[in-house]
Amino acid sequence: MQPSGWRVLTQLDFNRFAALSGDDNPIHCDPAFARTTHFGATVAHGMFLFSLLSAQITRSFPQPVLPIAQTLMFPRPTFVADGVTAALALQPSPGQGAIALDTEIRSQQRNGGVLSDPAAEAAQVTAHGQAHVLLDADAVGLADQCASMLAGDAVQVSGDAALYHLRVGQSARATRAFTTADIDEYAALSGDGNPFYTDAAFARSRGFNDALVPLPLLGGMFSDLLGTRLPGRGTGWMKQALRLCAAVRVGEPLTASVRIMRLRADKALVNLAADVHDADGRIVVQGEALVLVRNLENKRTEIAA
Repeated sequence: MQPSGWRVLTQLDFNRFAALSGDDNPIHCDPAFARTTHFGATVAHGMFLFSLLSAQITRSFPQPVLPIAQTLMFPRPTFVADGVTAALALQPSPGQGAIALDTEIRSQQRNGGVLSDPAAEAAQVTAHGQAHVLLDADAVGLADQCASMLAGDAVQVSGDAALYHLRVGQSARATRAFTTADIDEYAALSGDGNPFYTDAAFARSRGFNDALVPLPLLGGMFSDLLGTRLPGRGTGWMKQALRLCAAVRVGEPLTASVRIMRLRADKALVNLAADVHDADGRIVVQGEALVLVRNLENKRTEIAA
């Protein structure tokens, strides 16, 4: 499958995604803070990169498809002013009516203000994983697929009792409802014009009550919590899994939560369970996160004290 064209990321891109998701983590939005970290410059939100992959998925199929699951690992940061391209590769189908895709964000730095080789196959991979999408999706088919993917509760595994101010079992939550204006901004920023998200009449023709909220925006609720609340400002995403467990319509009240499952003090890593519930308490998104807490703002304060 052909990769996307190259896009040079700007600080405005990061600021717009921060406003859209609520995640104004300083590693994304504060160049002065980012220069004091091991990054050395501001880096892209993981869910912003996911939105670029989602846009490429939308562009790569002749008919509308609906992403329902994504795993992502972030082996390297994607920096401001980097050029990025989104690449997909078909994999064996995970089930009837579904397609699996290998997904990558490839990145290269600009030299003298331009990309050194816009066609370079050797650009660094800064995000990779696998997506599941539904072909010819409708409300019934999505419900069937979601029921088969719903996992059990996250299992707590052994680790350290404490890391800085963090403890196993700590949790945080936030509530919001996405508006049509949010979806318009998401589409403008990412280039993802999927009609399941942007065209309420099309979504209703497929059996849904209204336009759907994009999975990257739902994942953005985790980005907000992880990057500003728990573990907190300075958190860096290393890995994320997301599974859509039920359709989420625009305007629906949602509650996202994250809960610490494991601490690894030797590597400054934290594993968290993450989910989104609707107003009836039903899980609509389920996932797991692995984050790096080396650059936490309040950790620095603790050490200084």
